Amino acid sequence: MKIGELAARTGMTTSAIRFYEQSGLLPPAGRGANGYRIYDEAAAERLRQIQLAQRLGFSLDEMRGVAEDMDAFAKEGLLARIDERLREIDALRVKLDGQRGELQRIRDTLQAEWEAGRCLKVDALQADAPAAAATGRRARAARRERPAATRK
Repeated sequence: MKIGELAARTGMTTSAIRFYEQSGLLPPAGRGANGYRIYDEAAAERLRQIQLAQRLGFSLDEMRGVAEDMDAFAKEGLLARIDERLREIDALRVKLDGQRGELQRIRDTLQAEWEAGRCLKVDALQADAPAAAATGRRARAARRERPAATRK
């Protein structure tokens, strides 16, 4: 089949197919008498593998390894690559959960302070925000209570 047919069957663009061929992820196509690329069903299958690997978050280099393992029926290698990707996803999830928690805390702090008619500095939004915010409020209150002559 020609590259346009392969593109239609896989939902990829012809430029993406050429890119994967140039990158070594897709074996070089044969050429017809007219010089056009000719692909077989194995090329379509490889492109479906590439699409799956992309959806699962594998990089181009990782996709090369996955493709090599699949070509060689290297079950252990393929499972090891999948296990590594699972570990990466778990680590990313922990990081994102931490970021989400901090963003929620900042949002809640901002909302409460704004509803109380106060404005916070960035320092008050750091991890030790309650202590920093309280210290800042106490210091300002103490300055207001001292007579003007004793202020520095």
